[in-house]
Amino acid sequence: MTMPQAHEDASAFWEGHYAKLTAPASGRPSAILVRFTAGLVIGRALDLGCACGDDTIWLARQGWTATGVDVAQSAIDAAQRAAEHAGVAERTRFARHDLNVSIPDGAFDLVSAMFLHSPGKFDRLAALQRAANVVAPGGLLLIAAHGSRAPWSWADPDTVYPTADEELVDLSLTPSGWHDVFVGPIERIAYGPGGQTATVIDTVIALERLT
Repeated sequence: MTMPQAHEDASAFWEGHYAKLTAPASGRPSAILVRFTAGLVIGRALDLGCACGDDTIWLARQGWTATGVDVAQSAIDAAQRAAEHAGVAERTRFARHDLNVSIPDGAFDLVSAMFLHSPGKFDRLAALQRAANVVAPGGLLLIAAHGSRAPWSWADPDTVYPTADEELVDLSLTPSGWHDVFVGPIERIAYGPGGQTATVIDTVIALERLT
């Protein structure tokens, strides 16, 4: 994938990316999502940057009422088709949101941001702070970010990735309002667009909202 210039609009980049896809989504949920939702009380979930809907659909299959949002309408369209094919359309909702500007209203028992990275103009920190605001008391905020570079990544090979602790500090959340479920690195096997595999590190923040 060609990385756009920093001035390029993120929505235009992702719209073009998803519009060109011809293969179906993998159907494989994020390993971090599977791990940290095990044992949670099922309720309402919000999947930020849902792409073609793999995580949202997996959540719906587990019984969640799941909302997936993405900046690209082409991704939303693909996710809706996949949800219908999976038989979970009644438990899923997909909507286009530019997270620079808006986030769905409401209170969610799970707010998931799996690798919410984007080239171009995207204020990731502000988007994650908005995400924290819609977590219901007792709900989980789950953030996974790249902690190392996969061989197929468009990122600069010299990229320095922040730690989970550094990202948590940047979020500026009120400490008394949250319980740290897990903050740190996790190693996993990643799958590339051409079927490649590589061991990578994810930085994970999992927080339970107390108030």
